[in-house]
Amino acid sequence: MAGRIRMFYPKHGKRIFDLALSIPGFLLLSTFIALIALFVRIQLGSPVLFRQIRPGLHARPFTIYKFRTMTDDRDQNGNLLPDAERLTRLGRFLRATSLDELPELWNVLKGDMSLVGPRPLLMRYLEYFNKEERIRFTVRPGITGLAQISGRNDLSWDKRLLADIQYVQKISFLRDLKILAFTVLRVFKKQGVRTDPSIVMLDLDEERRNKQ
Repeated sequence: MAGRIRMFYPKHGKRIFDLALSIPGFLLLSTFIALIALFVRIQLGSPVLFRQIRPGLHARPFTIYKFRTMTDDRDQNGNLLPDAERLTRLGRFLRATSLDELPELWNVLKGDMSLVGPRPLLMRYLEYFNKEERIRFTVRPGITGLAQISGRNDLSWDKRLLADIQYVQKISFLRDLKILAFTVLRVFKKQGVRTDPSIVMLDLDEERRNKQ
């Protein structure tokens, strides 16, 4: 009986938990989200949302939604300028406060994501996860996770992915509540936030190619 109770949350309760928080959260924040969208539209133009294909549950591709934080400025050859040069003042603020991720509540409502789980990374990283790290794809990716409250962009890739493994191995209702609470605290304190992570760390595929 105890084992069945422990298994209920990962299999069924977690989705109930996501909907119970994300539905009222989306409704309560709808005016605020619309206001942010207006500011992004004024400064960056259309589209307001950044869309990108990411691997989700069982590594199936889905479209993640965020507020745009960068311009589409290009060099004379038509190539996009480096992120640091395209990131706007508004974009830096949105990233520093994690407000750029509010549209991901729609991903949670759709069932693509969970409130808590391993962050959905890039499709091109798929071939660079080892067998143990692929456990991250047995659950829905999250808006926040254990890695985010453990150091966010201050953690190395190996430590971030290890935190994801530890989270999946010990999913529980109380742990999700704790992670959400610590996420709010870290966002207010702006701990471990890098508006341009490429300044302090390589992309996962580049780092692991260098180790080969």
